[in-house]
Amino acid sequence: KPENKCGCTCIDQDGDGQCERVCGIQYSDLDQVATCPIPNPPEWPPMLQLPDPRFRAVRTNSISFGNLPSEGCRDTGSCPVTVLMTGSNQSLGESLGRNMFPSSSNFNSSNGLAGVVLGSASQTDITNFLDSAFYSDFPIYYVQSQCGANSTFSLSVPIASLDLDKEIRCAQGQHLWRNSSSDINNELYAGYRKGNPEEKINEILAGYDFMNSNMNNYNVTVWYNSTYKNDTGNGPLGFVRVPRSINLVSNAFLQLLVGPSTQMLFDFIKEMPKPETEIRLDFSSLLGPLFFTWVILQLFPIVLTGLVYEKQQNLRIMMKMHGLGDGPYWIISYAYFLAISLVYMFCFVAFGSAVGLKFFTLNDYSIQFVFYFIYINLQISMAFLVAALFSNVKTAAVVGYITVFATGLLGGFFFQFFLQDKSFSRIWIVVMELYPGFSLYAGLYEFSEYAFTGNYIGTDGMHWGDISDSNNEMRHVLIIMLLEWLVVFYVSYYIDQAVSSGSGARKSPLFFLQKFKKNSSTSFRKPSLQRQGSKRERVEQSILEQDTSHAIVCDNLKKVYPGRDGNPEKFAVRGLSLALSQGECFGMLGPNGAGKTSFINMIGAPGQMIGLIKPSSGTAYVQGLDITTNMDQIYANMGVCPQHDLLWETLTGREHLLFYGRLKNLKGSTLTQAVEESLKSVNLFNGGVADKQAGKYSGGMKRRLSVAISLIGDPKHTTVNILYT
Repeated sequence: KPENKCGCTCIDQDGDGQCERVCGIQYSDLDQVATCPIPNPPEWPPMLQLPDPRFRAVRTNSISFGNLPSEGCRDTGSCPVTVLMTGSNQSLGESLGRNMFPSSSNFNSSNGLAGVVLGSASQTDITNFLDSAFYSDFPIYYVQSQCGANSTFSLSVPIASLDLDKEIRCAQGQHLWRNSSSDINNELYAGYRKGNPEEKINEILAGYDFMNSNMNNYNVTVWYNSTYKNDTGNGPLGFVRVPRSINLVSNAFLQLLVGPSTQMLFDFIKEMPKPETEIRLDFSSLLGPLFFTWVILQLFPIVLTGLVYEKQQNLRIMMKMHGLGDGPYWIISYAYFLAISLVYMFCFVAFGSAVGLKFFTLNDYSIQFVFYFIYINLQISMAFLVAALFSNVKTAAVVGYITVFATGLLGGFFFQFFLQDKSFSRIWIVVMELYPGFSLYAGLYEFSEYAFTGNYIGTDGMHWGDISDSNNEMRHVLIIMLLEWLVVFYVSYYIDQAVSSGSGARKSPLFFLQKFKKNSSTSFRKPSLQRQGSKRERVEQSILEQDTSHAIVCDNLKKVYPGRDGNPEKFAVRGLSLALSQGECFGMLGPNGAGKTSFINMIGAPGQMIGLIKPSSGTAYVQGLDITTNMDQIYANMGVCPQHDLLWETLTGREHLLFYGRLKNLKGSTLTQAVEESLKSVNLFNGGVADKQAGKYSGGMKRRLSVAISLIGDPKHTTVNILYT
């Protein structure tokens, strides 16, 4: 747009009656001047950054430092500008203070503004091609030790071939002695709006600590107002009016040493020449931390809901019952989500680079790869950890997406302010970055800052050499995310093993110590009842003699549900014992609530391993293996058809059987043949039914597919749980 380009006008330059378009700094405003070609930058008088008359230091109820004027001078605009001084030699400091501001100022056409101490309360820009003091609505002040009558007037200032008409006002300058630099620090802080209970602004022009200065030694520290310096790291640095403050005190010392007729001339300041440029604002860098945080965090609820879906639908239980161990499940699931995340992030970076977003093209791609790779691994590990808290997909999705948007908003409108505040403790920054969302935001913020600055000044963004920069948070972020990834991954796996993937069964928190116990896979326990009877003889004899001829032996199985809301305990299974021989087909009949499903779930799908139902007491043996300790071995020889169909709605019937057939270690032509025979045996082979998604099957077809799954691989024992009405 024209307002973002060098200012132009139409001028008849050769007198032919035709105007020519002429562009240049003299036709531009403060926003346009940065784009103009400036082969000869204008020379501007050096200025002091004066406090606005409304905010100059005065005595208040909460600020009572000595020698400050009363607050009433603000009503008339006559408050002096104050310079604070300290050091080991007060007499030297007082002498320098008296020499700092002239007693009068000479404005004439011959010397222009030379020798006049000028100042302005206007805000500076990031460049000084046009001094805002001469283009703002603020007046220009000349500072003297005393201001007389008629000290305000208008003056035409000849600068850069232009006559700028400005209002000129006198500002009285005073110097005040303080006993130490600590006193000056306290007074400067008290003048900050949040540094006093009244929240009033009380600005000081400058402060000087002469330390050990004397007539043979000049050593001074200068305090200055850095409000407009913009040194928070958010964008390029702003111009500050410091040189004139240093020149004033240096001149005062020189005149004290040599005489009042000697001074170091400070005639002007000017920028370096520049060619015509375009305004380059990369909005991806400005908006990157917030927007890209949301984009990357979208993966979290996807992984979370995928894990919770398998738990809610008992699909993991089903896979475990068909022989899929915890290790392979974790490896496959983690690798699957990692592959999706890597493809997603590759598309994210590739698309951003293809459209020319500086956020991606200026920052070193290897740093981006390391950062994104570590974070997506941490994000997947966090999803595994959080999935243990949910059993409903909808709840997990809602919480996941709330987390996404809340993290972005908290990062952009809370955490970023601490990143920008260099005075804020880095320790607390690290503590906040322990939350993975803030680690992500901090890394993206650093990429954004380096890309924005590099694009603005025409350099590159972040490189590996920048990681060691003390102001670069990326090093801390990478270390935190890497360590946190390893810790969270281990904790997630531990909790997954200690807390069942199903609906409530749990292992002992010290389950990992069980591998040091003596293996008791084939040893029977002592029967729980010693009385003899026709109904228990077969069970007790099998247990006492450790007879493995029986396929299944149940010893006094009980299941008691605790009472709720004042109701008594509910006995679902009361001390059931039985022994089933090899090849025997056993069925249970009974009305609703008789305990059939509870019994089947304890025998065919024990809760301590897969999360359906854990017996309240008693145990059972399958081929001599105890269901409380040896379920992994039992699963290898068992097929289960649960009461409710546990199917993936997006997989076909054939794909289900191929998957579970592989879990039974079927391969190649054997697998293909077994799948076709299974489909034919349950009448799902003809008419293309086998290749339809299971979600489109009728209830009966789903039931037949579940039966086929339980029988594939020719398991030694098959448990079929049918709902009777």
